[in-house]
Amino acid sequence: MPSRHALLSASGSSKWLHCPPSARLEETIPEKASAYAAEGTLAHSKAEEKLTNYLEGHPRKKVKCPDGEMDEATTNYRNYVIEVLNEEKKKDPCAQLFVEVEVDLSKWIPEGFGTSDAVVVSADTLHIIDFKYGAGVPVNAYHNSQLLLYAAGTMNIYEPLYGFRNITVHIYQPRRDHFDSYSTTVENLEKWLEETVRPMAKRAYAGEGEFYPGDWCGFCRAAPTCKVRAYKIYNLAAEKMGHVLSTNEIADLLPKLGPIAKWAKDLQEYALETALSGTKYDGYKVVEGASRRKITDDLEAMKKLQTAGYQYTDITETKLKTITELQKLTGKNELPKILGDTLIKPPGAPTLVPESDKRPDIREASAFEAFGEEFK
Repeated sequence: MPSRHALLSASGSSKWLHCPPSARLEETIPEKASAYAAEGTLAHSKAEEKLTNYLEGHPRKKVKCPDGEMDEATTNYRNYVIEVLNEEKKKDPCAQLFVEVEVDLSKWIPEGFGTSDAVVVSADTLHIIDFKYGAGVPVNAYHNSQLLLYAAGTMNIYEPLYGFRNITVHIYQPRRDHFDSYSTTVENLEKWLEETVRPMAKRAYAGEGEFYPGDWCGFCRAAPTCKVRAYKIYNLAAEKMGHVLSTNEIADLLPKLGPIAKWAKDLQEYALETALSGTKYDGYKVVEGASRRKITDDLEAMKKLQTAGYQYTDITETKLKTITELQKLTGKNELPKILGDTLIKPPGAPTLVPESDKRPDIREASAFEAFGEEFK
């Protein structure tokens, strides 16, 4: 897998397309290593290996993964890509699959390039399939700038050979059970590239334009100390007049609470990290936090307790492993089959979310259950 990085990367495009100066600001801040990033990189390499084996005629060749969860996720991703390929072959027998396609984006983005996980191309449609191993927030395909930029670079390579006019981008996020796709046309993509990407990339590369805080701040290394973001959050209270918030004002503030909490957490972590490195913050000091006692050697502790006269059954207990641990043992799809009705998913705690959320309103569901006959 390629390891070089572009200043204006496709993966970071949601940041610099919305907030152009952030790219140069981030450039001054070292990127920290992350266990999650390392795990994602490893999963991508295993997924690539499985697809490559398929293309080389060795679909059953074993690829060693560190655990069952990664093995299952990467195999399911491979199968998804092959399914897309086979569907295209029904329309065009010449449809082909390409893996880890490096694309040149410099036509629209200064020094821009990227790598698409999987590309399926036919005379009808170009498919860009992106493997997301993260188990955090679901990533949506709708007008996903990263995938559309991959589509742009791939279009430059294959459109002259295939002449397709349709584009579909896919997100495959198995650990969230999230699979999403979005379709557009070559004409719409070209319009977006010329009217939005090219001018914003020019500003971002030059470090020009306005800072504009938003959801994309969550992926920006400069977010904890960005003044514009801080002032926007800090001044929210000043926007509301009167002593009691109205229903409309509460509704307006609700979507801003998540970013506020994220900013506060980022700032606290940044302050602690820099304080440990020697920075002095007036009125603050670094102390040892609360901790809990723990046994360093279970076997030795059991021996000592038994020597003191306590029975083995009094100092030990046996319980079933967690669902996550059992899934790693049996495979995610097999566990429900084995456990049957002993495995249930109880209702989640009520959560207030925007109306755009795909989940049904539980108040409406409750009303239907209570008065179902009247609604028939």
